[in-house]
Amino acid sequence: QVQLVESGGGLVQPGGSLRLSCAASGFTLDDYAIGWFRQAPGKGREGVSCFSNRDGSTVYADSVKGRFTFSRDNAKNTVYLRMDSLKPEATAVYYCATACWELGAGDYWGQGTQVTVSS
Repeated sequence: QVQLVESGGGLVQPGGSLRLSCAASGFTLDDYAIGWFRQAPGKGREGVSCFSNRDGSTVYADSVKGRFTFSRDNAKNTVYLRMDSLKPEATAVYYCATACWELGAGDYWGQGTQVTVSS
């Protein structure tokens, strides 16, 4: 069964950090480009980062560049999103997916993990 499971969300104060995890089962993450997305209340889904499995590069949205860092552990079939210097506007449900920037019918994504940035 193909599955992506995100974890690591929670409540953090502005300026704080979190590391999100995305564990895959039923397929190998390294066979796909991997995107992190977020969706804030009342807003559309936003692509946050895109990892290319072709050249190993990661591209970040301008809104998170320099503060978010993608990493992966192929042995664990897991990817991560380290989020530093968090701002209240980062409050959203965060998803990982086997696609970047936009999701299509054939893509896999998880149920998401809630991140709340508030004092």
